[in-house]
Amino acid sequence: MENINHNALTLDEDEKNFIREYGTVVHYSKGQTIFAEGDTADRVYLIEEGFVKIYRITPDGRRVTVGSMRTSGQLMGLAETLYHGERTCFAGAINDSTLVVVRRVRFEELLIQHPTIAIKVATTLGVRMREAEAGIQEMVYFQVPGRLAMLLLKMSERAGIETETGTKINFRLTHEEIACMIGTSRQTVTSLLNIFRQEHSIAIEEKEVYIVDIDKLNKWIV
Repeated sequence: MENINHNALTLDEDEKNFIREYGTVVHYSKGQTIFAEGDTADRVYLIEEGFVKIYRITPDGRRVTVGSMRTSGQLMGLAETLYHGERTCFAGAINDSTLVVVRRVRFEELLIQHPTIAIKVATTLGVRMREAEAGIQEMVYFQVPGRLAMLLLKMSERAGIETETGTKINFRLTHEEIACMIGTSRQTVTSLLNIFRQEHSIAIEEKEVYIVDIDKLNKWIV
């Protein structure tokens, strides 16, 4: 599978400072909805701290995560805001998060004044389009164990802290949230995490997940 460069989505400090000048800092609690499906898309968000998930709600009430989680230093809410549409998904704070909120008119002014940020926005939209295509391929090509192994490895890359035990994933997701991200049930996630732990590819201590053996996890991605 194609290796998508998520570093291309992260703004540098100068770019973030420009955006801060045009926006307002807002704090969101863990689990709080940032925007909802059907909302008018009239603002863009810069994530200062925390992690955000993008999801949809199925007719039977299940939450299905679409795309990857958004992390600090990244923009979100771009496409629909730029074409003046409505939100097609929900965004929710995975943990306590701080965002800079920029209204559409101000964001358009920012892009005119700072073309380098406009280029970063175009790059972000391009990468996320490829990311969406890759997500569809993962659902088609990989069985659930492979999708879970891939998700754990991605999370360790984006939010990993090296410890004596292994690479600690530095935020917590419930088994239900993980299930929504890989298209399976909570019970299946719990069962597979136990299998991964028994084979010592991961460790779980006080509900914290550690990646212990990358090679063992990669063997599931077939």
